[in-house]
Amino acid sequence: MPKTVALTGNSACAQAMRQINPDVVAAYPITPQTTIVEEFSTFVAKGLVDTEYVTVESEHSAMSACVGASAAGSRVMTTTSSQGLALMWEVLYIASALRLPIVMHNVNRTLSGPINIHCDHQDSMGARDSGWIQIFCEDAQEAYDTTIQAIRIAEDNRVRLPVMICFDGFIISHAIDRLDLLDDEVVKKFVGDFEPLISLLDTEKPVTVGPFDGLYGYFFEFRRAQELATLGSLPVIAEVGKEFGEVSGRHYGLFEPYKLEDAELAVVVMGSTAGTAKFVVDQLRENGVAAGVLKIRSYRPFPAREIAEALSGVKAIAAMDRSLAPGAIGAPVFQEIRSALYDNSARVPVIDYIYGLGGRDVPPAHIEKVFSHLAQIAKSGKIDQVVNYLGLKE
Repeated sequence: MPKTVALTGNSACAQAMRQINPDVVAAYPITPQTTIVEEFSTFVAKGLVDTEYVTVESEHSAMSACVGASAAGSRVMTTTSSQGLALMWEVLYIASALRLPIVMHNVNRTLSGPINIHCDHQDSMGARDSGWIQIFCEDAQEAYDTTIQAIRIAEDNRVRLPVMICFDGFIISHAIDRLDLLDDEVVKKFVGDFEPLISLLDTEKPVTVGPFDGLYGYFFEFRRAQELATLGSLPVIAEVGKEFGEVSGRHYGLFEPYKLEDAELAVVVMGSTAGTAKFVVDQLRENGVAAGVLKIRSYRPFPAREIAEALSGVKAIAAMDRSLAPGAIGAPVFQEIRSALYDNSARVPVIDYIYGLGGRDVPPAHIEKVFSHLAQIAKSGKIDQVVNYLGLKE
């Protein structure tokens, strides 16, 4: 039977890793991810898992060790945050290009400077084109559930790509939340045994991994095949989310629509702020405002067609970005949403709200301000300002 517990998001993810029992974990601690590997290393020390835990000298080394272990045929997991993810940068591309099903938590934290250890999504956005699947979580329950699903997604033969589980630093990672843990045996059965397609240690079937592919080789074709695998993972993510719902009662899709069926005004958001946005929508509904929320789970690959369809009936949309794209017209989520809607016959006005950088709080009043702005746009049919900033000090 599932067990209801009170845990931080990091502890919940450590428990999921214990239940998964990966072959290898290579990790380096960095705030606010540290307690995941601290707790998991305790499980290793107590003999609760069979995992080979590799203590390394940096995040670059951690991902390098993960690549080697995965290429050797192991089920591999790791965790990181912020500057740690940035230090892994060149190896992220190697992991995805080699089609290695590594699963990694990225506990979202801004990139310095100035020095700041709190939440925004700039770290994940920096890696969004590295070939990793990226799934964003709203709370500790979703972070726990997604960790388990990520193993199945990454290791599916239609995918065979690394997966990054993203959730907000301190807001989710260190806050205690109520959640339900599945039985160990249920998780074990759900993830199944790992069956590697290749192994560097298999002397009967020798393979070459990571060869040079120069001017006259097939580099372009390899990258196109990788892109096709990424796009092809969309139905797998949906299938695994549905199957997980059958064993847990918690169903997951590529995104979560909240009161969108008859909505005229919609906010698109990722991460913990989705909970605040839902709360505001409930209040606005009581006052007769047809408001709704679309929470993105799968950011890479981006389910453009499905999201465009879900938003096609609204009169005005605000994309909310917890990151910046300096010099661009709007930040990453806004760019994706407006691009997805571009070919629709009904051109829905879309604006961008950049918020919460460096851990800046996002109270309900700020979300109410966004919906108020959308109401003005829906009424006039005109966008007064495309890129807006929420909670910015004057």
